[in-house]
Amino acid sequence: MQYAILPARLHAICMRILSLSENSSPVTLMSVATPIPRLSLHDEVVARLRDLIIRGELPPNERLGEREICERFDISRTPLREALKVLAAEGLVELLPHRGARVAGLTRAGVQHMFEVMASMEALSGELAAERITEAQLAEIDELHAAMVDAYRRRDLPVYFDYNQAIHEHIIVASGNPVLREVYQGLSARIRRARYAANTSEERWAAAVREHEAMLAALHARDATGLAEILRDHLHKKCEVVLAHLGPDEQF
Repeated sequence: MQYAILPARLHAICMRILSLSENSSPVTLMSVATPIPRLSLHDEVVARLRDLIIRGELPPNERLGEREICERFDISRTPLREALKVLAAEGLVELLPHRGARVAGLTRAGVQHMFEVMASMEALSGELAAERITEAQLAEIDELHAAMVDAYRRRDLPVYFDYNQAIHEHIIVASGNPVLREVYQGLSARIRRARYAANTSEERWAAAVREHEAMLAALHARDATGLAEILRDHLHKKCEVVLAHLGPDEQF
């Protein structure tokens, strides 16, 4: 009778364990484990908050009130606090002892340091991808590039940014180096945020599209050295745009 008060899913698990026990069959929790919904909720909270920060809807240095966010997302504080820890590890959020959390600021020095590291990683990914990319992976990048160019022609900057980022991520995957991919993912959210915060002129936007055309040509030609240089230069130019937007102030 005591199991009747348990949630239906947990009740079913308990009954399954008791049934197996009665049959004298060995059992572990892993054999009857089911997905925990809170994990997917946690991932969703991380993704939504990350997107709000990257797109500037939650600006730098803004306090992240737990009550307000919980009401906005209709969630409890537990998944929110777990999400904030993930975003703090990504450098998007600062956890303040006994004072909650706030969106991390961007400094000129921080931007320069991030882009220096990212430029080296992208160059390495291009060199490896040109040597290791499969035809299927190349076809996927071709499709992403076509969609990105379409967004550019429609002047849909948010969609353009999404496809642009996806192309860079696919090149990382095509490098076939899981360590490089892991390190890249740890930095990519901060880079995307800095890039999204900067104004893009028509001239620079057109130049960026041309640089992506050159990337694609180098990939098809399996030109490892050429692609590495194109990617490194591409990141350096992105950094210049972000720093120009940042101006003389130390933080934004």
